[in-house]
Amino acid sequence: MPISETWLLPDGVADVLPEQAQVIETLRRTALDFLAARGYQLVYTPFIEYIESLSSLSESNQDLDLATFKVIDQLSGRLLGVRADMTPQVARIDAHVYPVEGVARYCYAGTVLHTKPQGFNTTRAPLQLGAELFGSDNIDADVEMIDVMLELLKNTGVTEAIHLDIGHVGLFRSLVKHAGLNKATESHLSDLYQRKALPELAEYTQQLKFGSDFYALGRYASDLVALKSHLSQEILEDSAFQEAFNAVQSTQDAIQQRWPNLHIGIDVVELRSYHYHTGLMYAVYAPNRAAPLAQGGRYDGIGEHFGRARPATGFSCDLYALSAGQFKALEVIVAPKGNNADLVKAIQGLRDQGKSVVQLLGQDELNSVPNATHQLVNQAGEWKLEKI
Repeated sequence: MPISETWLLPDGVADVLPEQAQVIETLRRTALDFLAARGYQLVYTPFIEYIESLSSLSESNQDLDLATFKVIDQLSGRLLGVRADMTPQVARIDAHVYPVEGVARYCYAGTVLHTKPQGFNTTRAPLQLGAELFGSDNIDADVEMIDVMLELLKNTGVTEAIHLDIGHVGLFRSLVKHAGLNKATESHLSDLYQRKALPELAEYTQQLKFGSDFYALGRYASDLVALKSHLSQEILEDSAFQEAFNAVQSTQDAIQQRWPNLHIGIDVVELRSYHYHTGLMYAVYAPNRAAPLAQGGRYDGIGEHFGRARPATGFSCDLYALSAGQFKALEVIVAPKGNNADLVKAIQGLRDQGKSVVQLLGQDELNSVPNATHQLVNQAGEWKLEKI
């Protein structure tokens, strides 16, 4: 490789320079401190581990499997995976490494790696921050998780008019089961729902058992009242469908009560990661942003792969995406060289205040610190700051 190209990085990977790194690190610390105050315990997980440990999700989520880098371990000869998501690792901790009875709450922050960008203009190495709650299948756990997600965004400085979307895979899944559809038909319907292809949906559902119900699910996906009025009585009386429908309604009411000014949208056929999620799904969007600021949902039984199936719900966000548009100008103070006691005391005093102070070395002059914003000068025997 020519020297002129050795500084280039792979597509979807980038350096984070000081001004942006300061913003991101502040967000990370603020978010983790907030989660700790809500009872979520911090865990660190390895960047790489045996692929079997990461396959608890990939068995039911091909998207995650395709996003995972795989390499051969030169020590054992076994296949390793570079984490593309930290949820299965936290599930492993909950199942075997740190098993607790009752409800367990964890949070994490770390870099994950994707084989390809997961969205338009996104990085392949997101800085993922999230929270997971294990051990409760009660709707209150989902409400808590959504509330924590919204509060976290507020605490990290998101000032945009955010929008919360709520969905539930259980409505579609129970309808598919009730109608006895095969996998191919289920997959095709899922594709039509996600593309919001109503004309195609209307035509395709004409040949299906409970076709009018499948059409109504797509046609009135954002209006629970209208949806209920257009469904057949047989479907409305299905216990699994009732449970999912009531969960969406109860969650919307609970969150609206806690966040009265929040705009909440319903989409019961938002089927992203359909084979991964088992219940409620939620995502927060902001104007002029294609990707959600944060997203999550319920994935009961995630620990089954490790021998301890537990109900679970959680969310995550990318701190790089969350920090987009934010910029923090750095303040750097330059102090003259010397060991004078008053100078040393003045420098330490500024650093104790959280200021960044660079003391000149050897024959250095002020211009040797190109990013300096202030200098420490002696005025009538007193050290004072002077703007450059």
